[in-house]
Amino acid sequence: MFTFKLQLGCIIVLAYIIALYIRGTRSTHIIRNHYFDLLLWITPLAVTFDGVTAWTVNHMDIVPGWLNLLFHALFYITMDIVIILSYIYMIEITQGIPKDKKGRILILLIPAFISISIILGFLWQTYYIAGETTYYSMGISAIACYASMVVHFGLIFGNVLIKRRTLEKRKFIGIISFLSLSFLMLLVQIIWPESLVSSILPTLLVLGLYINFEDPNIKRVQLFYSEMVISFSTLVESRDNSTGGHIKRTKGYVGIILDEMQKHTKYRKILTRDYTKNILEAAPLHDIGKISTPDYILQKPGKLTDDEYAIMKQHSSNGGEIIRNTFNDLSEPEFIQIAYEVAKYHHEKWNGKGYPGGLKGEEIPLHARVMAIADVFDAVSAKRCYRDALPLDVCFDIIEKGSGTDFDPELTKIFMDAKDEVLNLYNGQT
Repeated sequence: MFTFKLQLGCIIVLAYIIALYIRGTRSTHIIRNHYFDLLLWITPLAVTFDGVTAWTVNHMDIVPGWLNLLFHALFYITMDIVIILSYIYMIEITQGIPKDKKGRILILLIPAFISISIILGFLWQTYYIAGETTYYSMGISAIACYASMVVHFGLIFGNVLIKRRTLEKRKFIGIISFLSLSFLMLLVQIIWPESLVSSILPTLLVLGLYINFEDPNIKRVQLFYSEMVISFSTLVESRDNSTGGHIKRTKGYVGIILDEMQKHTKYRKILTRDYTKNILEAAPLHDIGKISTPDYILQKPGKLTDDEYAIMKQHSSNGGEIIRNTFNDLSEPEFIQIAYEVAKYHHEKWNGKGYPGGLKGEEIPLHARVMAIADVFDAVSAKRCYRDALPLDVCFDIIEKGSGTDFDPELTKIFMDAKDEVLNLYNGQT
């Protein structure tokens, strides 16, 4: 009866989490993660069937054998689905799963197909052992369920360790903690089979994911913060007679470059979901230093003098300092560092002749190199107070001719390969 009470307690905890989640996401603009939604509904089923089997194995004198096997099949399969959904969810929040690549999901599900096939194929061999306090079931199907967790969570563990440099520290620590706890619970279950603590594992997993990643209140604060950054950036841009179009277009061009970079093995390991998100959110802040540039320079219709240009160039260094001083306590440190480097170094050149630090080659942070291409392309393709927009073919020529001097040659090629996407975004924004 103790084990059944354990599952009942887990169901109560899960019901409370589901109630909070539904209440928090109702009638809001918060984007829900579909994998987490599925996890919320399948986990209580797994825990319920765990409790049912904990009861049936101790009442085999009144429970038909076929019914006992049916409940075990439902328990093994739902628990395996919880593991699979957790695996896909963590892949999605760390590196992302492109919506247009359904084959990627099928590849990720190969271990799941194998484990479920083994569970069903060997279910009839399930046997029951009398422990000191309760009966418990064993067999190849149970071992397959354990193995499924080791394989899926082991893959996640390795993936997170490989990409730890570009994952937010909070996310890295959270996932490693979940996985370590899962393996600990599995070890307890293996060493002491009659403990029947299997229901605790999915409950703690859902609780941890909710607290760290899916709490609507945290998401609402993050959404507010992102909107505040855009509004602040637009306000700064408006000082040089812009309406925020430069911000939207450059962010769009950055997104196109990042998407194209995902097709290259060299960058795929670097471009985690966090890193990509942070670059996109930092892009609108690249010219924030212009808030310290005098209006007579920003709005001058003619060519700047040498002294005026020297003052204009200070906006990159000033922008970096403004970000550190203003946003340092408001966001993740990984985002602050990327935003700082995007603002400070987006005018550096591949040949070392840029400013403010004269960095060259890969001394320039990758995100600043991406920003440099997007910024220059929009600068020459949009109307400014001192000149009209240049023809698009000339704009692309400027980027291509800057390869190896102004811009990273690999990123330049990536940008040129995405010419159609760039034109679509340009035409949609103008």
